[in-house]
Amino acid sequence: MRILVKGAGVAGLTVAWQLYRHGFDVAVAERAGKVGTGASGFAGGMLAPWCERESAEEPVLALGRLAVDWWEAAVPGQVHRRGTLVVASGRDAGELDRFARRTSGWEWLDEAAIAALEPDLAGRFRKALFFRREAHLDPRQALSALTAGLEEARMRLLFATSGDDGPYDRVIDCTGSAQIGRLPDLRGVRGEMLYLETAEINLSRPVRLLHPRHPIYIVPREKNRFMVGATMIESEDAGPITARSLMELLNAAYALHPAFGEARLTETGAGIRPAYPDNFPRVTKEGSTLHVNGFYRHGFLLAPAMAGEVARLLLAEQRQPERRAS
Repeated sequence: MRILVKGAGVAGLTVAWQLYRHGFDVAVAERAGKVGTGASGFAGGMLAPWCERESAEEPVLALGRLAVDWWEAAVPGQVHRRGTLVVASGRDAGELDRFARRTSGWEWLDEAAIAALEPDLAGRFRKALFFRREAHLDPRQALSALTAGLEEARMRLLFATSGDDGPYDRVIDCTGSAQIGRLPDLRGVRGEMLYLETAEINLSRPVRLLHPRHPIYIVPREKNRFMVGATMIESEDAGPITARSLMELLNAAYALHPAFGEARLTETGAGIRPAYPDNFPRVTKEGSTLHVNGFYRHGFLLAPAMAGEVARLLLAEQRQPERRAS
């Protein structure tokens, strides 16, 4: 069976990798000139199913907890198993209790334990939640590594094309927000982020700062860089980051540590995250095409599970002629 995967974001590349492992003949087509040009390139890369349970349903935890092992096997060396630290300023301490009630898999840390875990946060927070089993990766590096693995496997990667000119038995459409207005119930959710660079602070793991209006996360990257995100706005406007969002993200970073006030602002970005009404991804069928879409804010967390579902559907389809023949 010859398969065309449309889209080289996190959904398309994970599907391609999963199908390759099951022996399918796969090609990947991407309209842009490189991988990760859509919302995937602006992702936080947090593999944090226990934290996400705070605002998501149980399946996000059940399926998302498998993502760390999947990514570690697919892109060795890219996954950092250091957990997630969740903090709140003194006046928002009640947010920590609320977060704890809605989640599991955490342990309480006092001021001394916070300092032992993240020395640069010593004395800044009296208590925190630590989700020890969570992990993170750099989305851009992970997608590049996954692409390199597919190229090494001699998979056909077709850039600046839709790939429609070839004969394929099945098409797997993973084009994300490009399908808004075409797939029923699919909507766009705007997410904005920025990158700060400073050598004045060191963090070893993602830190979530809770706030009643604009909670944020800060994820460490290489070379003294930090990804700060992200807004969640019910809008399909793909324009640049707004002044309000920029100020909120910067203020929250400063609240986490004043050293971010002197950091260099090296990048801002905004992307449209496709989502269904339940904010959970789906695999849907349309003729000979399977659509994999609606990842909301859970692309890297749930893409492996959706890729597994696609593989199961195609493997079952392959076995059907054998059943009829017998």
